[in-house]
Amino acid sequence: MRSERARHNKIIFSGTVGAGKSTAIAALSDIPPVATEAVASDETGLIKKTTTVAMDYGVLNLPGGEKVMLYGTPGQERFNFMWEILSEGGIGLVLLINNANPDPLADLQGYLHAFKDFISKTAVTIGVTHMDRAEAPDLDAYRTRLASLGHQPPPAVFRVDARSRDDVAMLVKALLYTLNPGLIDA
Repeated sequence: MRSERARHNKIIFSGTVGAGKSTAIAALSDIPPVATEAVASDETGLIKKTTTVAMDYGVLNLPGGEKVMLYGTPGQERFNFMWEILSEGGIGLVLLINNANPDPLADLQGYLHAFKDFISKTAVTIGVTHMDRAEAPDLDAYRTRLASLGHQPPPAVFRVDARSRDDVAMLVKALLYTLNPGLIDA
């Protein structure tokens, strides 16, 4: 029989401020998510009123009793010490990039660099949010940037609405299929 520890998987959600990490976890979690929101006290306040300062936490229950623990990191770089702490024991990274930011491809590159050690031992899938507010760059530009950074094969990249349970579930499924290509849909 598998140990209780082996029956729980931990996925990290990270990415830019305002990309929808907290929203994505809330959309997918089968429990009310735990959030550490505080009033934004820096330039983040121009984007949104509150921001994650430690983590978000949710749980996705799978058939057969397995659980996927969903941990969201703060997006602000000044809280990057939490990125490593939260990544400990994680099986993969869901990276959310806000396409309406001034240079989302630079954001992508920065987060991939920050998580490079974690990604090298696990896997990453990328969700591009807010494409309804900014259509460029398109997904092909993300794939081109990933290839230029040496990600071969490039990670899966999707246009997502962080409020949509189906969209967020697609990101998690893509991550799980990357980790174990033999998985079948349940």
